[in-house]
Amino acid sequence: MNATTEQPMVRFDGVTKRYGSLTVLDDLNLEVKRGEKVAIIGPSGSGKTTVLRMLMTLERIDGGVIWVDGEPMTHMQKNGSLVPAEPRHLRRVRAKIGMVFQHFNLFPHMTALGNCIEAPMTVLGLPRREAEERAAELLDMVGLGEKKGHYPAQLSGGQQQRVAIARALAMRPKVMLFDEVTSALDPELCGEVLQVIRKLGREHDLTMLMVTHQMGFAKEFADRVCFFYQGKICEQGVPKELFVAPKNERTQQFLRAVLEAV
Repeated sequence: MNATTEQPMVRFDGVTKRYGSLTVLDDLNLEVKRGEKVAIIGPSGSGKTTVLRMLMTLERIDGGVIWVDGEPMTHMQKNGSLVPAEPRHLRRVRAKIGMVFQHFNLFPHMTALGNCIEAPMTVLGLPRREAEERAAELLDMVGLGEKKGHYPAQLSGGQQQRVAIARALAMRPKVMLFDEVTSALDPELCGEVLQVIRKLGREHDLTMLMVTHQMGFAKEFADRVCFFYQGKICEQGVPKELFVAPKNERTQQFLRAVLEAV
Protein backbone atom coordinates (compact mmCIF):
# COMPACT_ATOMS: atom_id res chain seq x y z
CA MET A 1 0.00 0.00 0.00
CA ASN A 2 1.51 3.35 -0.94
CA ALA A 3 1.58 6.44 1.26
CA THR A 4 -1.35 8.21 -0.40
CA THR A 5 -3.81 5.36 0.09
CA GLU A 6 -2.94 5.19 3.78
CA GLN A 7 -3.68 8.85 4.38
CA PRO A 8 -7.16 9.75 5.58
CA MET A 9 -9.32 11.66 3.14
CA VAL A 10 -10.28 14.16 5.83
CA ARG A 11 -8.35 14.98 9.00
CA PHE A 12 -9.11 17.52 11.72
CA ASP A 13 -5.91 18.04 13.68
CA GLY A 14 -6.52 19.87 16.97
CA VAL A 15 -9.17 22.12 15.40
CA THR A 16 -10.77 24.81 17.56
CA LYS A 17 -13.59 27.19 16.65
CA ARG A 18 -14.88 29.99 18.86
CA TYR A 19 -17.63 32.58 18.55
CA GLY A 20 -16.57 35.19 21.06
CA SER A 21 -16.37 33.46 24.44
CA LEU A 22 -18.28 30.40 23.16
CA THR A 23 -16.09 27.46 22.10
CA VAL A 24 -17.99 25.48 19.47
CA LEU A 25 -15.22 23.00 18.61
CA ASP A 26 -12.64 22.24 21.25
CA ASP A 27 -9.32 20.83 20.01
CA LEU A 28 -11.14 18.39 17.70
CA ASN A 29 -9.26 15.41 16.28
CA LEU A 30 -11.12 13.42 13.64
CA GLU A 31 -9.93 11.23 10.78
CA VAL A 32 -12.14 9.93 7.98
CA LYS A 33 -10.77 7.22 5.70
CA ARG A 34 -11.21 7.19 1.94
CA GLY A 35 -14.62 5.82 1.07
CA GLU A 36 -15.75 5.82 4.70
CA LYS A 37 -19.28 6.92 5.58
CA VAL A 38 -19.42 8.75 8.89
CA ALA A 39 -22.61 9.91 10.62
CA ILE A 40 -22.31 12.77 13.10
CA ILE A 41 -24.98 12.91 15.79
CA GLY A 42 -25.47 14.96 18.94
CA PRO A 43 -27.58 17.67 20.56
CA SER A 44 -28.06 21.11 19.01
CA GLY A 45 -25.06 23.34 19.61
CA SER A 46 -22.61 20.45 19.93
CA GLY A 47 -20.56 21.55 16.90
CA LYS A 48 -21.87 19.03 14.34
CA THR A 49 -22.76 21.41 11.52
CA THR A 50 -19.70 23.57 12.24
CA VAL A 51 -17.52 20.60 11.17
CA LEU A 52 -19.17 20.60 7.74
CA ARG A 53 -19.17 24.39 7.40
CA MET A 54 -15.43 24.51 8.09
CA LEU A 55 -14.79 21.87 5.43
CA MET A 56 -16.72 24.08 2.99
CA THR A 57 -14.62 27.07 4.17
CA LEU A 58 -17.84 28.81 5.23
CA GLU A 59 -16.26 29.27 8.67
CA ARG A 60 -12.66 30.08 9.58
CA ILE A 61 -10.93 27.99 12.22
CA ASP A 62 -9.27 29.51 15.28
CA GLY A 63 -6.72 26.77 15.90
CA GLY A 64 -5.37 23.54 14.42
CA VAL A 65 -5.25 22.35 10.80
CA ILE A 66 -7.79 20.67 8.49
CA TRP A 67 -6.32 18.26 5.92
CA VAL A 68 -8.13 16.99 2.82
CA ASP A 69 -6.85 14.27 0.49
CA GLY A 70 -3.37 14.29 2.01
CA GLU A 71 -2.75 18.04 1.96
CA PRO A 72 -3.58 20.88 4.34
CA MET A 73 -6.65 22.88 3.35
CA THR A 74 -6.76 25.63 5.97
CA HIS A 75 -2.99 26.08 5.67
CA MET A 76 -0.32 25.83 2.99
CA GLN A 77 3.36 24.92 2.94
CA LYS A 78 5.67 27.93 2.77
CA ASN A 79 9.43 27.75 3.34
CA GLY A 80 9.07 24.43 5.12
CA SER A 81 6.33 25.44 7.54
CA LEU A 82 2.53 25.69 7.53
CA VAL A 83 1.03 29.16 7.16
CA PRO A 84 -2.66 30.17 6.84
CA ALA A 85 -3.90 29.38 3.33
CA GLU A 86 -4.37 32.01 0.66
CA PRO A 87 -7.85 32.15 -0.97
CA ARG A 88 -6.60 30.47 -4.16
CA HIS A 89 -5.23 27.48 -2.23
CA LEU A 90 -8.45 27.22 -0.20
CA ARG A 91 -10.57 27.20 -3.36
CA ARG A 92 -8.42 24.55 -5.04
CA VAL A 93 -8.59 22.11 -2.12
CA ARG A 94 -12.24 22.87 -1.36
CA ALA A 95 -13.11 21.89 -4.93
CA LYS A 96 -12.71 18.27 -3.77
CA ILE A 97 -15.74 18.67 -1.49
CA GLY A 98 -19.45 18.85 -2.28
CA MET A 99 -22.17 19.78 0.19
CA VAL A 100 -25.92 19.35 0.32
CA PHE A 101 -27.64 21.79 2.67
CA GLN A 102 -30.75 21.50 4.79
CA HIS A 103 -32.65 24.06 2.70
CA PHE A 104 -31.72 23.01 -0.87
CA ASN A 105 -30.38 26.48 -1.87
CA LEU A 106 -31.34 25.98 -5.52
CA PHE A 107 -31.36 28.95 -7.90
CA PRO A 108 -35.12 29.65 -8.31
CA HIS A 109 -34.75 31.18 -11.78
CA MET A 110 -32.97 28.12 -13.21
CA THR A 111 -34.38 24.73 -14.19
CA ALA A 112 -33.18 21.54 -12.52
CA LEU A 113 -30.73 21.09 -15.40
CA GLY A 114 -29.65 24.72 -15.21
CA ASN A 115 -28.89 24.36 -11.51
CA CYS A 116 -26.66 21.37 -12.24
CA ILE A 117 -24.64 22.91 -15.11
CA GLU A 118 -23.98 26.38 -13.72
CA ALA A 119 -20.96 25.60 -11.49
CA PRO A 120 -19.32 22.97 -13.75
CA MET A 121 -19.32 25.51 -16.59
CA THR A 122 -18.20 28.55 -14.59
CA VAL A 123 -15.85 26.86 -12.08
CA LEU A 124 -14.59 23.75 -13.90
CA GLY A 125 -14.76 25.36 -17.34
CA LEU A 126 -16.72 22.47 -18.88
CA PRO A 127 -18.27 23.09 -22.31
CA ARG A 128 -22.06 23.46 -22.10
CA ARG A 129 -22.75 20.24 -24.00
CA GLU A 130 -20.54 18.15 -21.73
CA ALA A 131 -22.00 19.82 -18.61
CA GLU A 132 -25.55 19.14 -19.85
CA GLU A 133 -24.80 15.48 -20.60
CA ARG A 134 -23.29 14.98 -17.16
CA ALA A 135 -26.17 16.83 -15.45
CA ALA A 136 -28.77 14.76 -17.34
CA GLU A 137 -27.03 11.54 -16.20
CA LEU A 138 -26.99 12.71 -12.59
CA LEU A 139 -30.63 13.79 -12.66
CA ASP A 140 -31.45 10.34 -14.05
CA MET A 141 -29.48 8.79 -11.22
CA VAL A 142 -31.51 10.68 -8.59
CA GLY A 143 -34.74 9.70 -10.37
CA LEU A 144 -35.52 13.10 -11.91
CA GLY A 145 -34.56 12.62 -15.54
CA GLU A 146 -38.06 13.63 -16.64
CA LYS A 147 -38.04 16.80 -14.50
CA LYS A 148 -34.86 18.40 -15.83
CA GLY A 149 -36.82 21.27 -17.46
CA HIS A 150 -38.76 22.04 -14.26
CA TYR A 151 -38.05 25.02 -12.03
CA PRO A 152 -37.64 24.54 -8.24
CA ALA A 153 -41.11 25.99 -7.54
CA GLN A 154 -42.59 23.19 -9.69
CA LEU A 155 -40.86 20.48 -7.63
CA SER A 156 -41.66 18.99 -4.22
CA GLY A 157 -39.21 19.47 -1.35
CA GLY A 158 -37.89 15.93 -1.80
CA GLN A 159 -37.37 16.50 -5.52
CA GLN A 160 -35.57 19.79 -4.85
CA GLN A 161 -33.27 18.07 -2.40
CA ARG A 162 -32.48 15.39 -4.98
CA VAL A 163 -31.63 18.12 -7.51
CA ALA A 164 -29.33 19.60 -4.87
CA ILE A 165 -27.57 16.23 -4.54
CA ALA A 166 -27.16 15.99 -8.33
CA ARG A 167 -25.82 19.56 -8.38
CA ALA A 168 -23.18 18.76 -5.75
CA LEU A 169 -22.14 15.61 -7.63
CA ALA A 170 -21.80 17.54 -10.89
CA MET A 171 -18.64 19.11 -9.45
CA ARG A 172 -17.03 15.65 -9.19
CA PRO A 173 -16.17 15.84 -5.50
CA LYS A 174 -14.18 13.22 -3.62
CA VAL A 175 -15.97 14.06 -0.36
CA MET A 176 -19.71 14.64 0.08
CA LEU A 177 -21.17 16.45 3.07
CA PHE A 178 -24.84 16.18 4.02
CA ASP A 179 -26.23 18.60 6.60
CA GLU A 180 -29.58 17.47 8.00
CA VAL A 181 -30.76 16.93 4.43
CA THR A 182 -34.16 15.58 5.45
CA SER A 183 -35.04 17.92 8.32
CA ALA A 184 -36.96 20.40 6.15
CA LEU A 185 -38.97 17.63 4.47
CA ASP A 186 -42.28 15.99 5.27
CA PRO A 187 -41.68 12.49 6.66
CA GLU A 188 -43.01 10.75 3.53
CA LEU A 189 -40.51 12.65 1.37
CA CYS A 190 -37.51 11.74 3.55
CA GLY A 191 -37.45 8.20 2.20
CA GLU A 192 -36.86 9.20 -1.42
CA VAL A 193 -33.89 11.40 -0.47
CA LEU A 194 -32.34 8.78 1.82
CA GLN A 195 -32.80 6.21 -0.94
CA VAL A 196 -30.68 8.37 -3.27
CA ILE A 197 -27.97 8.72 -0.61
CA ARG A 198 -27.98 4.93 -0.13
CA LYS A 199 -27.54 4.50 -3.88
CA LEU A 200 -24.63 6.95 -3.88
CA GLY A 201 -22.99 5.04 -1.09
CA ARG A 202 -23.28 1.76 -3.00
CA GLU A 203 -22.33 2.93 -6.47
CA HIS A 204 -19.78 5.72 -5.99
CA ASP A 205 -16.40 5.73 -4.33
CA LEU A 206 -17.17 8.76 -2.19
CA THR A 207 -16.15 9.67 1.31
CA MET A 208 -19.28 10.88 3.12
CA LEU A 209 -19.90 12.89 6.26
CA MET A 210 -23.47 13.25 7.34
CA VAL A 211 -24.98 15.30 10.17
CA THR A 212 -28.33 13.70 10.91
CA HIS A 213 -31.17 13.29 13.40
CA GLN A 214 -32.30 10.18 11.54
CA MET A 215 -30.90 7.55 13.89
CA GLY A 216 -32.34 4.65 11.92
CA PHE A 217 -30.62 5.80 8.76
CA ALA A 218 -27.33 6.46 10.56
CA LYS A 219 -27.47 2.96 12.03
CA GLU A 220 -28.09 1.33 8.68
CA PHE A 221 -25.91 3.51 6.42
CA ALA A 222 -22.83 4.63 8.33
CA ASP A 223 -19.58 2.74 8.80
CA ARG A 224 -18.97 4.80 11.93
CA VAL A 225 -21.04 7.09 14.13
CA CYS A 226 -19.52 10.01 16.07
CA PHE A 227 -21.48 11.45 18.98
CA PHE A 228 -20.59 15.11 19.51
CA TYR A 229 -21.07 16.90 22.79
CA GLN A 230 -19.78 20.36 23.73
CA GLY A 231 -17.44 20.61 20.75
CA LYS A 232 -15.74 17.25 21.15
CA ILE A 233 -16.30 13.67 20.04
CA CYS A 234 -17.72 12.19 23.21
CA GLU A 235 -18.00 8.65 21.82
CA GLN A 236 -17.59 6.95 18.46
CA GLY A 237 -17.88 3.46 17.07
CA VAL A 238 -19.59 1.18 14.59
CA PRO A 239 -23.37 1.77 14.59
CA LYS A 240 -24.45 -1.52 16.11
CA GLU A 241 -22.16 -0.99 19.10
CA LEU A 242 -22.84 2.71 19.65
CA PHE A 243 -26.61 2.46 19.25
CA VAL A 244 -27.04 -0.84 21.10
CA ALA A 245 -24.53 -0.44 23.94
CA PRO A 246 -23.21 3.11 24.26
CA LYS A 247 -20.53 3.34 26.94
CA ASN A 248 -20.67 7.06 27.74
CA GLU A 249 -23.43 8.30 30.04
CA ARG A 250 -24.05 11.43 27.91
CA THR A 251 -24.45 9.27 24.77
CA GLN A 252 -26.90 7.04 26.63
CA GLN A 253 -28.99 10.06 27.72
CA PHE A 254 -29.04 11.53 24.21
CA LEU A 255 -30.05 8.27 22.50
CA ARG A 256 -32.70 7.58 25.12
CA ALA A 257 -34.24 11.03 24.59
CA VAL A 258 -34.11 10.75 20.79
CA LEU A 259 -35.63 7.27 20.70
CA GLU A 260 -38.40 8.26 23.12
CA ALA A 261 -39.28 11.19 20.86
CA VAL A 262 -39.80 8.98 17.82
